[in-house]
Amino acid sequence: MALGQLTHRESLSDTILCLKANANKMYHLGIGKVVALSTLSRANETRSYLIYQELAMLLIKEAKHLYLGDSDLEVQLKNNVFAIDATTIDLCLSTFYWATFRSTKGGIKLHTQLDLKTAIPEFILFSTASVHDVNVLDIISFEANSFYVMDRGYVDYKRLYKIHLCDAFFVTRAKDNMDYKRLYSRPVDKSIGVLFDQTILLNGYYAAKDYPEKMRRIKFYDSEDGRSFIFLTNNFHLTAIDVARLYKHRWKIELFFKWIKQHLKIKSFWGQSENAVRTQVWIAVSMYVLVAITKKRFMLQQSLYEILQILSISIFEKMPINQLFQQTQLQYFKEQNDNQLKMFDL
Repeated sequence: MALGQLTHRESLSDTILCLKANANKMYHLGIGKVVALSTLSRANETRSYLIYQELAMLLIKEAKHLYLGDSDLEVQLKNNVFAIDATTIDLCLSTFYWATFRSTKGGIKLHTQLDLKTAIPEFILFSTASVHDVNVLDIISFEANSFYVMDRGYVDYKRLYKIHLCDAFFVTRAKDNMDYKRLYSRPVDKSIGVLFDQTILLNGYYAAKDYPEKMRRIKFYDSEDGRSFIFLTNNFHLTAIDVARLYKHRWKIELFFKWIKQHLKIKSFWGQSENAVRTQVWIAVSMYVLVAITKKRFMLQQSLYEILQILSISIFEKMPINQLFQQTQLQYFKEQNDNQLKMFDL
């Protein structure tokens, strides 16, 4: 299954065919003969996905240790900074009958908490696509003094107050129909894009009951995109521009979803049962983290994408992995300026 992810195989039979083509190279991996397709299919359907979930969490723990202290955040913080978001993977409802979404459409959803300093997932929850994103806030254990960056789909005042009671901080975007009263405003520097920095209380009986404390409301104008954003946070110590910068880094979780969807096998599945789909998702996550561990442990200069491409064509090579990447010379064909014959003399 890991081989299928690394080499982007289209099906289990395609994976078995790849193994058979390299049968003479598999002995040093501890594989005496190529596994049968029926054996792999049966294991994929019936072997508990929890095995692979636990493996992924062990790899995540190791990756966090290796990347400890690394950060490319524009905001200098000793606190942990996490992004929370979810991505939906569409499925055929007639085939994956258990993946409820809409009346004529199925799907699964990956709820993820990503460490923004290391780009390593901290928490992943698998659910059917019919589960709303905000429900994951009931399951996450919030760490004191940590920041949680979310889009406005997670604005639920009772759940945000739960984060506040854990002595943690949230940064999110305000909804357009937000009902509030301004208590006072802080001085701002409009030349850097901060239009206002307000301290507010929520209006309305239920909203004020769900979140009875003060919040901070910040409006920021992004001159590059020509857009304005209004942020909500319970942190009163960061500068307004740093709050905007923290939210900007939320985009890393979108890049994480894009990476695993484009470069790993996660949009089409090799089994139809819920266990088979969960197994494939957790193996894909394990491969992402394993590539990140490889990059750090061997101090590789290549990007995660380049490392994955090299591994995909060299997976059976009998060569130490550090030598494999030292001998690699990337070619950028667009930068070549070879003289060529012209078809037309223009």
